[in-house]
Amino acid sequence: MGNTHSSGGKGSGSNSPSKSKTGGAGEQKQSNGGHGGVTMASGGAAAAVARGMTRTASGADIQDRSQTQFQPVDKLGRILAKKCEEQHGISGVTGDVFARYVFPKYPDLGLKLFRYLRFLSHAKTEHLGLVAFRQQCEKFLALLDDSVILESYVRMFGDLNEGELIKPENLKNLLRTCYNLAMAHYSDGPQTCRLLNRTLDSVVQSCFFSKESLSPGYICRWLENNVPRLVPPIHKYCVHALSTSHRTIIDSSMVSNSETVVSISAINAGEASYGLELQTPILEKTNPFGKELGGGIGAIGAGASMPREPGKPLTDEERERLKNQQPLLPLSEAWLLAGSLPPLYSKPQSVPAPINPNSANLTSHIFLAKLLSLVPSHWTSLYDSRLDGSGTNRFLHHVLGYRGPNLVLFRCEDDLLFCVANPNEWRETHLYIGDEGSCCLQLLPKFQMLEKKPKSLYLNTHIRGYPKGLRAGSDPRKPILIVDEHFERLEYRSLQHKILSIEVWGCGNQQQRDVQLDIKKWQVKEAERQRTVKMTAADWMDHPDRYLLELGGRQNYNNSST
Repeated sequence: MGNTHSSGGKGSGSNSPSKSKTGGAGEQKQSNGGHGGVTMASGGAAAAVARGMTRTASGADIQDRSQTQFQPVDKLGRILAKKCEEQHGISGVTGDVFARYVFPKYPDLGLKLFRYLRFLSHAKTEHLGLVAFRQQCEKFLALLDDSVILESYVRMFGDLNEGELIKPENLKNLLRTCYNLAMAHYSDGPQTCRLLNRTLDSVVQSCFFSKESLSPGYICRWLENNVPRLVPPIHKYCVHALSTSHRTIIDSSMVSNSETVVSISAINAGEASYGLELQTPILEKTNPFGKELGGGIGAIGAGASMPREPGKPLTDEERERLKNQQPLLPLSEAWLLAGSLPPLYSKPQSVPAPINPNSANLTSHIFLAKLLSLVPSHWTSLYDSRLDGSGTNRFLHHVLGYRGPNLVLFRCEDDLLFCVANPNEWRETHLYIGDEGSCCLQLLPKFQMLEKKPKSLYLNTHIRGYPKGLRAGSDPRKPILIVDEHFERLEYRSLQHKILSIEVWGCGNQQQRDVQLDIKKWQVKEAERQRTVKMTAADWMDHPDRYLLELGGRQNYNNSST
């Protein structure tokens, strides 16, 4: 029998031990597979199991029982399974425990992610087995293609039914989650915006275009073409949470473990960075001692000295005035622009080095640099027609000389809001300018990326023989936006719209702003110097002003009596 077994014969003596050995390995594997501690013994056993059953009721893939190589997920799964057994008496991971411990600040996001992982595992139970949880988390963390990642989150916030069609409220919930996540990791705390619903509605209406539902593929293509940088930060957050949450969950069995120290340190640090890039800029506030747009609601109508009665409805005149006083670039619109424009407009800035190396704040500065390594960019208000005056000269005075990327916002009648993004300095010329980051967008009432091409911006106010005004569009014969030379009217799709207000925001660093201010100071000093010119008698004899005075009959112009 030993010779037959070694030679691979077909006798009953050779097959019987081999068959029993294979079956025993398969049984051992099936019984211990939930702990991921035993590997498959042979390919024949895998084929036998595959012919019988491919998944367990809790969603584990029996064909994939290899030992995990990603230890953080294995540790997280064991900790969550222990929590579920203590709280619910279930051997596995439930959605409420997953959301409570992995996403304590965003439980809704945690529930949607767990529901999506359970949907992918085809589990028949409300919970996921430990093996199934590990398998789905590793597959989720292994996603590298941006298109696949985007489609995963679009489907995650959908209804996850057989048709898998996405409704407008599903996309709005996804965008709201992205906004809340992007605004929650700044030094000043979570940032809110009262015009958030208006901003989200403009995106959703533009995407669905009066449709009741759309496929995930269409929505993904629309997001990639219009707002390609809004959703990726949420994936960074989820990846960071799944990879590091095993260190932040305090467990009774970790009291004497070194992991407890790491957990407490992470909690005390506030988990501020979470691997996120602070791409949403900080809008520089205007000078509180400077000009204002007028009083608040109580100052409308009768004046600031006459407080408005509470509860009294607004008149049409008051509503229009309030609408005109609203900022053209609220925080939600800045977040939307940062997610749609190229990174150069909202690239985070490096933390500057401390001036005094012996400063007492050096330790906190080093901690901040290690924690974030970057600070969000600051958008500076260069020009506001409601404060600085309207007209071509006022626009040129405040905008020219700024050598960084900038945004020009035009608010027109019928609640229209347009944005022209220029990656370079504005200069008057008869040629079209702009690098790869030149963009033209419509923000309200529907959000739309109109064009993103180089050599698509034009500004001319004094060169004769060429069109005057500001234009945006790569085709000189048919520009997308046309602003007249007086900056009073804007033409879009062959329709004229009255411009109500204009804002210009500088998206560069502080050094570029300082250079512009230095240029303006030099211009003022040069004008003052040229106003009082000292000339000698020899210079005056050849000066053209002398001949003009003589032609006017002022031969004795030095004599005050004549």
